[in-house]
Amino acid sequence: MFFEGAGSGDPELFALLSAYPDNEVSFYSNMQKDRKREEMTLKRYNIAIVGATGMVGRKFLQVLQERKLPAENYYLFASARSAGKKCPFMGREFTVEELTETCFDGKDIDIALFSAGAEVSRKFAPIAAEKGIVVIDNSSAWRMDPGVPLVVPEVNPQDILRHHGILANPNCSTIQAVVPLKPLHDRYRIKRIVYSTYQAVSGAGMQGYSDLERGTRGEAPKKFPHPIFGNCLPHIDDFLENGYTKEEMKMVNETRKILGDPSLAITATAVRVPVFYSHSESINVEFERKFELDDLKQALSHAEGIVVVDDPTKCRYPMPINAADRDEVFVGRIRRDESVDSGVNLWVVADNIRKGAATNTVQIAQRLMDYWEKGKLKQENRWQTD
Repeated sequence: MFFEGAGSGDPELFALLSAYPDNEVSFYSNMQKDRKREEMTLKRYNIAIVGATGMVGRKFLQVLQERKLPAENYYLFASARSAGKKCPFMGREFTVEELTETCFDGKDIDIALFSAGAEVSRKFAPIAAEKGIVVIDNSSAWRMDPGVPLVVPEVNPQDILRHHGILANPNCSTIQAVVPLKPLHDRYRIKRIVYSTYQAVSGAGMQGYSDLERGTRGEAPKKFPHPIFGNCLPHIDDFLENGYTKEEMKMVNETRKILGDPSLAITATAVRVPVFYSHSESINVEFERKFELDDLKQALSHAEGIVVVDDPTKCRYPMPINAADRDEVFVGRIRRDESVDSGVNLWVVADNIRKGAATNTVQIAQRLMDYWEKGKLKQENRWQTD
């Protein structure tokens, strides 16, 4: 769904906002602020989308259409199989180009948004970076590289300043978790985190999405090892020697890196559930410092990118169906963990394809442009700081 041109009389926009009436203007007003800021920008940038025909790549295009970055030209790239396809975008038709070692030549590209898988990113991101392009990569290829910043703009935007041509977008389940954890870590100092995730099939790409569709018709799965319709699979990505899955260890390691605290005690269980869009997470947090529950709720409600939906008496709490196609992280079921001296339970829901992938990547690009405009990064060399 596109929000371009949506105003106070747009029934579709306000139908979405009315799902959470206490926060009904946050999404739209923030988008309008982004647009006004970008309209004041003098420089126009050339932006490439790598993996433009995939699930996240198509969502890149939607989010870029909505946010209207100060772009002069867009270039769409994909595999040889998708090259030549026509893609409607920004009111015109684009032809998808094949991703090759020379495809970036002669285009003066400033930023490339990658979502084409880890193998492709490992090969082509350095090629782009060597040409002066800043790559923002959505795969797992660079996330734990100590020389590559892993960024969630609401949490650690300052890390963008120390990049060397490649910026990494975290795992979808990690992104939505650290957005509410950051303000709590700053105030109360997190001691331990227990993650339990309930992840939508779209996190496994189009094949995962199709498996759920097929399951509704009684057909066998092709992506998952077992049927996902009417079922839950405690198995996301490969199993490791320690008994955890790669997905679970991604959450552990990425949280530590983003929050800048390698000492954090974290454990995770990741489960695939029969939902098309939006991941849900039960997050149990133990703090070093005491807290008042009302103060904690206030800290969350005032934090960037968060919508608190927490009125159980009226059956109001975050749900995947309401978070789908939204950019915010929704937090509810906020209650004290009475089994420890200072702990809290949170229920956190966000659209895994938008905030968990495309939107976060575009937000990184927006912050990067802002740093260039303010002179915090030298534009002529892309990644040199003053």
